[in-house]
Amino acid sequence: MTKKITIKPISRIEGHGKITLHLNDEGEVDKALFHVTQVRGFEKICAGRPFYEMPSLTARICGICTVSHLMASAKACDALLAVRIPPAGGELRRLMNLAQIIQSHALSFFYLSSPDLLLGLDDEPQKRNVFELAKTHPQLIKDGIALRQFGQEVIQILGGKRIHPTWVVPGGVSEPLRLDQRDEILQRIPDALDCIQRTLTVKKRLLDQRREEARTFANFPSLFMSMVDDKGRLSYYDGHLRFMDATGKIIADNIEAEDYADWIGEAVEPWTYLKFPYYKPQGYPGGMYRVGPLARLNLIDYCGTPLADREWTEFRQIERGPTLSSFYYHYARLIEVLFCLERMQRLLDSPEILSKHVRAHAQVNALEGVGMVEAPRGTLIHHYEIDEEGLIQKANLVVATGHNNLAMNQGVLQVARHFIHGGKLEEGMLNRVEAVIRTFDPCLSCSTHAFGEMPLVVELYDAEGQKCDQLLRR
Repeated sequence: MTKKITIKPISRIEGHGKITLHLNDEGEVDKALFHVTQVRGFEKICAGRPFYEMPSLTARICGICTVSHLMASAKACDALLAVRIPPAGGELRRLMNLAQIIQSHALSFFYLSSPDLLLGLDDEPQKRNVFELAKTHPQLIKDGIALRQFGQEVIQILGGKRIHPTWVVPGGVSEPLRLDQRDEILQRIPDALDCIQRTLTVKKRLLDQRREEARTFANFPSLFMSMVDDKGRLSYYDGHLRFMDATGKIIADNIEAEDYADWIGEAVEPWTYLKFPYYKPQGYPGGMYRVGPLARLNLIDYCGTPLADREWTEFRQIERGPTLSSFYYHYARLIEVLFCLERMQRLLDSPEILSKHVRAHAQVNALEGVGMVEAPRGTLIHHYEIDEEGLIQKANLVVATGHNNLAMNQGVLQVARHFIHGGKLEEGMLNRVEAVIRTFDPCLSCSTHAFGEMPLVVELYDAEGQKCDQLLRR
């Protein structure tokens, strides 16, 4: 008989999700589905709101991605105002976005994924946690805590609070950076650099031991997408979209934010609340692509800072072409933390960063605007349409986790088929399936699924647990 295995909830991720594995009569995995079970509906909630509320409103989508939504939303609002924000305002936005990347990557690697990487995917579940790591790898955990604290405190210094700051506004930022604030951040960067370089040493040693594991860890051909700047460098705030195929060929480049819909389509499925973006020229679901740290390091021509470029050069030696195994998302995150610290230091060393002119003021000058940034998990796009009064008529959010949705499902299927045979299940097998999702570091709070009506299933069970009725609305 066919059998369904449900992994619910998926542990050590942001938000609520589950995985269902469907076995055939021979006990082999027939299909695997990653379900995002929470619905937010932010695209609908935003309708009718004044556009200038959008940065603060959409920041509430998530307590981890808050700065990323602030940035993408503010850039969309800049387009509605048709203004060029002052240089210092842009530099300060970049600074906060770098701090966001650091704190989020530290959370993902040290707190959520390092128990799998350092204690083993086959270890006892009760031991696979950050508390056990504090016993076995105390310096690593101290470094992880310090890096996340550094990122969070830079956000607080700039925006007044660590979560949901309102400092990023349409036209720039609300307050300039003070000299004492700049000096405080600069003084802490050397210690943070020491933390990440120690961690990279540990990680690279671990990679040498896990190359066989990486071969079967969501390792498949796909497209890759990210922003790059006008010189092809790593960039989280400025730039255009670039697509690469699995052989390393650039198949589309110089795509501006306002043209994203010409290249990216969105599909929905009735079994999840997360949309399925795809590369339009190859259709759905064939146009599967990946975003985030792995995609960014595959797509760029170079990072643009000395220490990160040295590490990136080593990273590119993993494969002759693009690195396809999702196992290396973790390695890419650490390289990006190093880059963010170097880039942050450069920004703070510039005299322009202390300019008092940080915001441009204007009225509505366009009825449509698109903002695009690189969030920790990948490309984030906010697209707003407003009326003459500046009220939101339509909002479309294409979130990083959504971009990876097809790839996450493909990764789960590949790992499940490799490790589950004859209906025989072991803890290590199931944990590997979960670990595939963790490597993408999904942020499920960003799910929206607002095309048409929300799919709704209401099931009625009797006292014995038997289902006696069901209503379905799609």
